[in-house]
Amino acid sequence: MPARWSHFEHGADIGIRGEAPTKDQAFEQAGLALTAVLTDPTGVRDDQPVQISCTAPDDELLLLDWLNALMYEMATRKMVFSRYKIHIADGALHGTAWGEPVDILRHEPAVEVKGATCTSLRVVSDQNGGWLAECVVDV
Repeated sequence: MPARWSHFEHGADIGIRGEAPTKDQAFEQAGLALTAVLTDPTGVRDDQPVQISCTAPDDELLLLDWLNALMYEMATRKMVFSRYKIHIADGALHGTAWGEPVDILRHEPAVEVKGATCTSLRVVSDQNGGWLAECVVDV
């Protein structure tokens, strides 16, 4: 299974999905899906690294914390991210997001993402050993 991200429809909001051979990569792809709600990730330079860490009692809540941490960093630093590298172990996520400051003319941000929700929240391993990480984000 190749790593990939996608969106799915959900009323007025939007679902984000990361699929990959490993849980770490599925979370990274969910991060790219989040970026893609705002702008095309391929148009974002990965010049500036930002360290992100979070903990949660289970994988689903860890996905929520990860996505909300990304949104917090995007909002407070006025950045968008195009590349992620994370490691998950024992309920803790440690990683780096690379991106650049938002350039309104070049990035043309589409919407403001307010937060990740528990709606359609799933982190599961499939029968082929791949991983799926998804939820709906409030826009």
